[in-house]
Amino acid sequence: MKRKILFLGESYRADAITWMKGLKEFGDFEIITWELQTPNTQRFKRILEYLFAPLTIRKIIRREKPDMVIAERTTSYGFLASISGSKTIAIAQQGRTDLWPEESILYSFKKFIQQQAFKKAHLIHAWGPVMAIHMKASGVDMNKVLVLPKGIDLSLFAPSTNNSNKIEAIVTRSLQPEYRHDSILKAFGILHQKGIDFSLTIVGDGTRLQYLKNLAIALQIESKVIFTGRIPNTELPTLLQQSNIYISMPTTEGVSASLFEAMACNCYPIVSDIPGNRSWIAHRENGQLIEVDNIEMLSNELIWSFENSESRNQAIIRNRKFVEENANYDVNMKVISEKYHELLDSQT
Repeated sequence: MKRKILFLGESYRADAITWMKGLKEFGDFEIITWELQTPNTQRFKRILEYLFAPLTIRKIIRREKPDMVIAERTTSYGFLASISGSKTIAIAQQGRTDLWPEESILYSFKKFIQQQAFKKAHLIHAWGPVMAIHMKASGVDMNKVLVLPKGIDLSLFAPSTNNSNKIEAIVTRSLQPEYRHDSILKAFGILHQKGIDFSLTIVGDGTRLQYLKNLAIALQIESKVIFTGRIPNTELPTLLQQSNIYISMPTTEGVSASLFEAMACNCYPIVSDIPGNRSWIAHRENGQLIEVDNIEMLSNELIWSFENSESRNQAIIRNRKFVEENANYDVNMKVISEKYHELLDSQT
């Protein structure tokens, strides 16, 4: 008899799709989903929906009788899973702590419900080491924690053979303020002023799209910057393979599948110097770490990376090998699926 899982979370997100797809493929699970329907922009209405969510979820559990409940984010859907009444619960911490933003008036409340989620969960996913550090500091029973990324499909994200003699950079993060696309554009503005040739592809959509287009014009680099807008995920590997440098400047990070995808496609990573990125990147060894919003440093390190082609080429070979050994979707999702079956077997 096929086992059934209720997934609580935003089912349209790439991370969630990878998680569910892997469980179906390697664990033969049937997946049903539930998520909040009110957009984040309607704050009061969304909070109201969240308050009534436990009743809705319990109704679904009574009707569908799932064998277990899994949920993303310990401070939202993870907490809902913890009070769902399910006998078997797995939750995933999505960010470095999930307690973000730290200056929020809801910080103490989020910390409280996160503790409840940690306590009730039978299995807790840390997609990377930086998340496990927070869990340990929070007093979590580390025997319940599985430190393993979901991984990426290496058959899709294949190595590039790009041997371009100019910087061909790509950014694949959502066009939101926390990803600092404006700092990236300003750094390329400096390169333009120095007469250094480049192309910059910015993938995706978000609230900052028009602002960033206007900024590119103001910096006089609009002819060298391509805004693709939202694209099907199937087109992303080709864009990465056509690039030689991957840039990501978030102010906070858990585990970035985007970084793994870039590393798999032989893009040299230049990323912000924050704990989530330091788990995978060592400065000038297999990529570069840039102080957040340090535009001068970013422009200088872009130049350094391209002038030191031997170092860059050694790094991309090491990075591809690292992803094959540590972030292979076929291997990691099989481990996760087997862990779920073991968990369910132990509960019967």
